[in-house]
Amino acid sequence: MSDDLDAALRRADPDRWLSSRFISDASKRADVIAIYAFNQELARTVVGAREPMVAEIRLTWWREGLDELLAGKPPRGDPVMQALAQAIQRNNLAAAPLEALAESSFDDLDTEPFADDMALVRYLDASSGAILALACAITAGVDAGPLRPAAHAWGLVGLVRRRAAGVDRFPSSWSPDEAAARARQALAATRAPISALPVEAFPAVAHLTLVAGYLSGREPSELEKRARVTGAVLRGRV
Repeated sequence: MSDDLDAALRRADPDRWLSSRFISDASKRADVIAIYAFNQELARTVVGAREPMVAEIRLTWWREGLDELLAGKPPRGDPVMQALAQAIQRNNLAAAPLEALAESSFDDLDTEPFADDMALVRYLDASSGAILALACAITAGVDAGPLRPAAHAWGLVGLVRRRAAGVDRFPSSWSPDEAAARARQALAATRAPISALPVEAFPAVAHLTLVAGYLSGREPSELEKRARVTGAVLRGRV
């Protein structure tokens, strides 16, 4: 992994980047960064394109590049693709969460509310759920199934922040405060499984300690984030 890739992720996704600092194994840290960077490239494609059709074409490029990697072909000449290829090969990563993550980015082109709770849950599983599953597999080879609600909590936080920016994807049946309440409940439901994680896997979830701050409607300072994430790692709980 190049320093440029690490620096780019630090700017684009500082919370996950901060958690990744606590992965002691350098190669595993690089592979987790590759997953996060792939996710950020997908997100940047959605946000950066002026026309949905242009974004769809670019997302298809990333999706086809992923398909090539999963088929054992050499990576395309992009640093994220090259880092992702290494992560897949070194960790024998399952195709399903990678494919789900790539497909979920197409859902991000839609600005309309999810049709119902099940549609939202499918999106959360495919996006934040897939990322957490991959990070847990890389750091410690553990199944992230028991952490599914925690991944939902982080995904809901992202949608709450997106709503504040003017795009409300929550089902129309939800009350204004329902997303925050559900995120808190989801995180509370997985505190025990999180505490039971191997030490090596904890950096995959350490940033979840920031959920409460985001749900309160404020942006924690960089110093506060560092203190909270470091404290979570030392305690082994969020």
